[in-house]
Amino acid sequence: MRNYKMNTKCVQAGYRPGNGEPRQVPIIQSTTFKYDTSEDMGKLFDLEATGYFYTRLQNPTNDYVAAKIADMEGGTAAMLTSSGQAANFFALFNICNCGDHIVASSSIYGGTFNLISVTMAKMGITTTFVSPDCTEEELNDAFQPNTKAVFGETIANPALTVLDIEKFAKAAHGHGVPLIVDNTFATPINCRPFEWGADIVTHSTTKYMDGHGAAVGGAIVDSGNFDWMAHADKFPGLCTPDDSYHGITYAEKFGKEGAFINKCTAQLMRDFGSVQSPQHAFILNLGLESLHVRMPRHCENGQAVAEFLQNHPKVAYVNYCGLPGDKYYEVAQKYLPNGSCGVVSFGLKDGREAAEIFMKNLKLAAIETHVADARTCCLNPATSTHRQMNDEQLKEAGVPAELIRISCGIEDKEDLIFDISQALDFI
Repeated sequence: MRNYKMNTKCVQAGYRPGNGEPRQVPIIQSTTFKYDTSEDMGKLFDLEATGYFYTRLQNPTNDYVAAKIADMEGGTAAMLTSSGQAANFFALFNICNCGDHIVASSSIYGGTFNLISVTMAKMGITTTFVSPDCTEEELNDAFQPNTKAVFGETIANPALTVLDIEKFAKAAHGHGVPLIVDNTFATPINCRPFEWGADIVTHSTTKYMDGHGAAVGGAIVDSGNFDWMAHADKFPGLCTPDDSYHGITYAEKFGKEGAFINKCTAQLMRDFGSVQSPQHAFILNLGLESLHVRMPRHCENGQAVAEFLQNHPKVAYVNYCGLPGDKYYEVAQKYLPNGSCGVVSFGLKDGREAAEIFMKNLKLAAIETHVADARTCCLNPATSTHRQMNDEQLKEAGVPAELIRISCGIEDKEDLIFDISQALDFI
């Protein structure tokens, strides 16, 4: 459905039933699949035929939904994972080996920061973190001969910095490596990173894509644009025979349009098994069908709340790229002209103690670790999602101790502002 508009893709892409087939995406709730002969199954294991043999690797329900997300992002192939964290890990580990290096924006989700800086470091994969506001010279200086990928978030969680995708893509391609962008907060409704030079896109589908806090999941989408064979020396996993899979060379067999996802499925999903359940894929698809309707309301509410907070005497600062004068307003107008997301972060003049009083007195907004669904929720990242960071790391990531993140749902904006106002009155 590449030629259809985004609204239509949200509803119809990925699954097109034939005559007499289910209108809704079917839930294939089976771990295994039956074949008539060993030869038929052998062709699947050799990647000589398409089909399914074990849901730990692939499932038809998942593939229908992954195809929809690929179409929405403008990619050539996609896969679902058990979480957004798994998606980011797979996307990086698919091209990074022990001894390799990553360049990443310092302003990323705390869980992803920990994944890259601590867990993957134990695997021998090191990372240099750079400010999203770095100069081109500073960005290029971060690369090393063993750099294999650049990573950033379209809109950082919870700092709400906006990535200059073209700048990071230019640097990545200048050094012969792909740019991987987590597009969770913007969603393809408000930004399609491939159009600005990104090569791989990831999502925590748990957030806006699901939209209801009902199903945990992640997704990886390949643009099909990065030429792996042109940089074969950097990516032996894609460009040399895989001894664990019958000597297949993924970049030769599947081309640049399919090599990345096929390797990620046949190798990483096979070994780690971080698959999204068919039930969760089904729920995710229900969320995708209304994503184009919900995102404008999230943005409308986020803008209204940000404007209210900006003018409140007890608020020290507000981070929201839709506010004229915000540090990222101009870059957001370039990449996110139709709105960013419903997440607003702000700090109170009386610091951490005031933040605790404020959150205790919210009536409508719930204190949750979640974000980006239909119901408004609130969080102090320093004591929750980012608590593994020290004060210096918190500051570098743009999440100082007094920062409050509020995720505006799709309720009435006047009710949200009233709830925030009455909670501020207790300070």
